[in-house]
Amino acid sequence: MPLLLAALFFITATLYAAVGFGGGSTYNALLVLYGTDYRILPSIALACNIVVVTGGVIRFWRAGLLCVRRLLPFLLASVPAAWIGGRLPVSEIMFVGLLGAALMLSALHLTFQPSPALDDKSRPRASSLPIGLGIGAGIGLLSGLVGIGGGIFLAPVLYVLRWGGPREIAAACSFFILSNSLSGLTGQVMKLQDADVLALAVPYWPVLPCVLVGGQIGSWLASKRMPATLIKRMTAILVFYVAARLLLRWAALL
Repeated sequence: MPLLLAALFFITATLYAAVGFGGGSTYNALLVLYGTDYRILPSIALACNIVVVTGGVIRFWRAGLLCVRRLLPFLLASVPAAWIGGRLPVSEIMFVGLLGAALMLSALHLTFQPSPALDDKSRPRASSLPIGLGIGAGIGLLSGLVGIGGGIFLAPVLYVLRWGGPREIAAACSFFILSNSLSGLTGQVMKLQDADVLALAVPYWPVLPCVLVGGQIGSWLASKRMPATLIKRMTAILVFYVAARLLLRWAALL
């Protein structure tokens, strides 16, 4: 594995961890552009997600910001849906197209994310079970299918629903990403075992320590009050560039 790819994984983990996400969509895109077999991409990206967000989940839990009970309406549907998505076979054209679209939406969210409707001391609103199940199922299925955690899609929904304050939403998204990534990775590994191609992912193990270090640095930057706007703009530029490259690749496949 080239040092450039390892460095890009490190940078991605640092930027995403600093804004409370895992970076799964960008890991996938980098591997697509590198020429990796598309069948093993989601497994690698989900494993990286797990490494990056675990530290954030622990940090939020210790700070008393993580309320799993209020997040349950979304998790009840997203976790099994992520497993189903991981098990579903998908063509390369569909995979690259879905991933490119997911990346572009992620970049738009990072660029135009609205100002928080609540501060961390405001009274949050409860989410109804049908709304939570519907949103969770859709995000979970996409997460397992293309190897992302889904937090980048959940965050704007929680802001619109006035679910909680900024740090509470960041904590919820971290746990949501971790849960979906674990479930989606289980489905992906089972699918790769059935296709007898799981061994193709083994040479990419060096990316895991890269994202571990990057994730820790990103969490440290967030804790040191580095301007969130600056980090988001840097991340959005990276994601826009990778998304454009990926969509061009998808157009060529068509």
